[in-house]
Amino acid sequence: MRRYSAFAIVREGLKHHMGWERAWRSPEPKSRYDVVIVGAGGHGLATAYYLGKNFGITNVAILEKGWLGGGNTGRNTTIIRSNYLQDPSAAIYEKSRSLYETLSQELNYNVMFSPRGVMMLAQTQHEVRGYKRTAFANAIQGVKTEFVGPERVKALCPILNIDGPRYPVLGALWQARGGTARHDAVAWGYARACSEMGMDIIQQCEVTGIRQEGGRVTGVDTTKGEIGCDKLALVVAGHSGRLAEMAGFRLPIESVPLQALVSEPIKPCMDVVVMANTVHGYMSQSDKGEMVIGGGTDGYNAYTQRGSFQHVEETVRALVETFPIIGRLKMLRQWGGIVDMTGDRSPILSKTPVGGVYANCGWGTGGFKAIPGSGWAMAELVAKDAPGPLSSHFGLDRFRAGRFIDESVAAGVAH
Repeated sequence: MRRYSAFAIVREGLKHHMGWERAWRSPEPKSRYDVVIVGAGGHGLATAYYLGKNFGITNVAILEKGWLGGGNTGRNTTIIRSNYLQDPSAAIYEKSRSLYETLSQELNYNVMFSPRGVMMLAQTQHEVRGYKRTAFANAIQGVKTEFVGPERVKALCPILNIDGPRYPVLGALWQARGGTARHDAVAWGYARACSEMGMDIIQQCEVTGIRQEGGRVTGVDTTKGEIGCDKLALVVAGHSGRLAEMAGFRLPIESVPLQALVSEPIKPCMDVVVMANTVHGYMSQSDKGEMVIGGGTDGYNAYTQRGSFQHVEETVRALVETFPIIGRLKMLRQWGGIVDMTGDRSPILSKTPVGGVYANCGWGTGGFKAIPGSGWAMAELVAKDAPGPLSSHFGLDRFRAGRFIDESVAAGVAH
């Protein structure tokens, strides 16, 4: 596959850009693979990539019932951070953040990683104490964060109103090396690299059944026929429960809509990511000038990719108080994703009751930031049939044993 470079752009420009090849192949499925991964989103593609890169396993098919990256990977607010309290969470998210920093060079594809910094506002005394505790924990974990006062908050983001009547800003947890990336580019970069290794990315191919014999997986039934495999990885976010049911077991997750929106584009006015958990809204500005706005999940279980207008109104109302400058902006577009929530709001990276079947799910509202680290850990689990150091704490058995990794309690919000 051709290497992308500035010289390639110039060369193709002289040829009216008629010589570019497809970024990845679209083959018909083979009858059998060593590993089948269900879900061609960021996590599924990253799992395939690190299976090939770290373990040399390339006889892999990635099945997608829709189009590549059309699920939650293309329906999020692209925030990347690793300032988590619990040790297992900080480890996997920091691994992910560090991989993001060099991902463009590694994949030879610009994922537009922007380490602009992430600021989590403390708007109550409870949050001040909680974020200071997280900053101390991060120092022990080797994750570089700091708690900053209101004056530094205002200097980092001048458009913030730190003297709000209901929720004044008392400080913030600041991670300077957090930021954003282009969600589509992350999926496309991994897809291109997987295709170059000889893996098959098969779109418009829905899994309709999971075949097993003697308690072990033998293949899957799809809308494009039966596909045999030795190992099967389920990486389908909000649809994980449905796939698990096909395999004959249940997962401790629930699916809820999470929505976001962007404003009309305006001139640059903020160069950091701001999260306000008390009012449950967060905002950044995209390279196109749009204000990217997100909030919490809807209060009901559903499989819709739209969400409710009521929730948009609540999020925007809260952010207008925090950022008065956005009060007269028009909403350009709104969308939703289907997120999979566990009881402790931490992910599942685990073997399942069916031999050769592995589950990667439960990332809730924080899946995008975890894509490289999740793929790294899941690839190790699938290749070795045993969890590695990043995934060992996220097994299904923790729910039976009561070993919860409760980030929602630690952060005061399920992010």
